[in-house]
Amino acid sequence: MLKNTLNIQTEKTVKKEIIVNRTFEESRVAILDNGKLFNLFIERRESEKILNNIYKGRVKNIVPALNSLFVDIGFGRGAYLDVCDILKEHRSKKNMIKAGQDIMVQVYKEPIHNKGAKVTMAISLTGRLLVYMPFSNNIGVSKNIKDKHEYNRLKSMTAELKKDISGGIIIRTKAEKATKAEIKNEIKYLIRLWASITERFDDAKPMSLIHKDLGLVFQTVIDYFSDDVIFMRIDSQKELKDVTDFVEIVLPEFLDRIVFYDDRTPIFKKYGIEEEIKRLCSNKVWLSSGGYLIIQEAESLCAIDVNSGKFTAKSTQEDTAVITNLEAAEEIARQLRLRNIGGIIVIDFIDMKKASNRRKVLETLRKATKVDKAKIEIWPITRLGLIEMTRERKRKSLFSILGDICPVCHGLSFVLSKESIFINVCDEIKQLKIDGYDGRIKIKLNIDVIEYFMKKKARLEELFGVEFDIEASTELLREEYKILYLNS
Repeated sequence: MLKNTLNIQTEKTVKKEIIVNRTFEESRVAILDNGKLFNLFIERRESEKILNNIYKGRVKNIVPALNSLFVDIGFGRGAYLDVCDILKEHRSKKNMIKAGQDIMVQVYKEPIHNKGAKVTMAISLTGRLLVYMPFSNNIGVSKNIKDKHEYNRLKSMTAELKKDISGGIIIRTKAEKATKAEIKNEIKYLIRLWASITERFDDAKPMSLIHKDLGLVFQTVIDYFSDDVIFMRIDSQKELKDVTDFVEIVLPEFLDRIVFYDDRTPIFKKYGIEEEIKRLCSNKVWLSSGGYLIIQEAESLCAIDVNSGKFTAKSTQEDTAVITNLEAAEEIARQLRLRNIGGIIVIDFIDMKKASNRRKVLETLRKATKVDKAKIEIWPITRLGLIEMTRERKRKSLFSILGDICPVCHGLSFVLSKESIFINVCDEIKQLKIDGYDGRIKIKLNIDVIEYFMKKKARLEELFGVEFDIEASTELLREEYKILYLNS
């Protein structure tokens, strides 16, 4: 019965929507799959992503014991450059990199916690259909293209085009059924982009940005806008215009699917995404069967415990375990994706006696993670009934963006960060302005966040054009606040 249910779900027509929320302080993008949150991305003004940005860095020091260099790219903390990410021409004694030398590097892992960014000299430029690698001679086609005829067609086409250019090419999944002209035009565009980057490198000052990757919303268009997306709804007129101009160039056939959202109800609230984000801030995740997950995220690894809770199958204890574990496997894949949890992950499923059932759960987890764009490796269930896996970590986790370490329990619980509280206050005041209020405003806050808001007072007055009084209150909890409307 359970197997039939899973088959029915995979046969449903997939209808995706992209929901874009743009405010003064952040951009948020949600991908809905048949109405259910499939992916979530958040980018904040104070901590814009630097992933895939290219910098003119200066080598700070060389650490032979670690087979690595540390490169100053202008962020204070040195970026880590592994010897494997140094171009071959610079590994010989004759051209070996020296301290104080200026080199071009690209960020492939953002700073996380107290660790600096990781960079590479093997630059890659990603387009909609392909990836161009100026320092490589390799060609390849995405393994996600399952049609052998199409795979071979693209590989043959790429090999032919490669004869006239220098550099390597990897064909992306989105290039399936693309014409030779489309691929050729994108190669030309990326080669021109690379030429402009090399020119800027020569003229740029050390420790400076020379190429900024696409912003969050544009990157979402490149990665997720396809035939199965029925609408992209945007609640900002400026963002709408920017995205429309961009899509008109790269995906003109989808132009009519971009829609402005002008309802008075905030867009993330309208689609139930705000409530989903609140649930993502909890370490407990309920399953529809009545079971639940406990997710404990730490800096070095994440532990997930599966519990049957109130659910009891009508037959045997083994059936209860199998049904709960199968549901948990699919939800774990989704939670890892939504929370953007990376690194080492250990999952403690409910014990199952039959080897066939353990294999079924393992296969379900592997299948559920295939839609994840992050690289994932999953190992067989251990003797203790644990599954060990790794998930590629390129960006900050949702917890790192939204939360702070709890000052009371020192990391055992989740609390909203001061920046998150500030953004919540801004959103509420924005709605107040929409409703026509234009007077002086007083904000009462917990003493733990008052200093942050005092530093942000000028920013508040710049955004909303009114004066603010900011006052500490011993009666409010850390995440609580009160907004009072003064007539004068």
